Amino acid sequence: MILSHEAVLSLLPDREKTAHKGNFGKILLLCGSRGYTGAAYLSAMGALRAGAGLVFLGVPESIYAIEAVKLNEAIVFPLPDRDGMLHEAAMEEIEKRLPGMDAVLIGCGLGQSQGTGEVVLRLLEQARCPVVLDADGINLISGHRHVLRGRAAPTILTPHGGEFARLGYSIGESRMEAAMQAARELNCVMVLKGHDSCITDGERQYINPTGNPGMAVGGSGDLLSGIIVSLLGQGLSPLEAAACACWLHGAAGDRCAASLGQYGMLPSDMLEVLPRLMK
Repeated sequence: MILSHEAVLSLLPDREKTAHKGNFGKILLLCGSRGYTGAAYLSAMGALRAGAGLVFLGVPESIYAIEAVKLNEAIVFPLPDRDGMLHEAAMEEIEKRLPGMDAVLIGCGLGQSQGTGEVVLRLLEQARCPVVLDADGINLISGHRHVLRGRAAPTILTPHGGEFARLGYSIGESRMEAAMQAARELNCVMVLKGHDSCITDGERQYINPTGNPGMAVGGSGDLLSGIIVSLLGQGLSPLEAAACACWLHGAAGDRCAASLGQYGMLPSDMLEVLPRLMK
């Protein structure tokens, strides 16, 4: 199915007059590392701009002050780190917060170390809610694919071509067929990013027609992952959350390209446009 604006709007949940912030999803993000503070910021803002009611952002203690100053609406908290990346000791605090969450995102700008690898694996084993795994989260799990297969709760993976290869898959002649095979074998919803991104749970499939080369800039994928986890937390199914997020993300990029041009547009510009597409 090729996505459209009408189809996306029809899938977004209605907002009752008596609703409060707790009705729109409690989201946990574990993102960022020293040198990659923008990834945490963009993923958190993506979640907020896509309508999440409460966004909790856990970051390495060494970058906590940066994120706390940049983010006014997210609830930022520090976690134990080593060399600017999450340490396995961070799991004590993460485990306290997990039970109350509707969805989790891990991986954006996380970095790769023994500690971050331990956090990713233990989170996937313990989380009973849907998890979005992006960027370094995908790279860290590539040698432990059995953890994905054994998860009872949904998992969404968002690889670009290089990350898809590190998971052990080649694209071949059909990107959708490759994505469907990986989704079936890894027990996940697969978002194979790129031109005409392929979104599938191994059976049903969506193709996203929005987006342009101006979006090929650092931070764009972090924004997408934030939108996905936001829609998950608001109650959309994993496949529909991923599909709607891809359309909205690409359409925001298209509007920015139309007004700014493809050369200088930034993910932060897309943040400003995103809410206008959800009216």
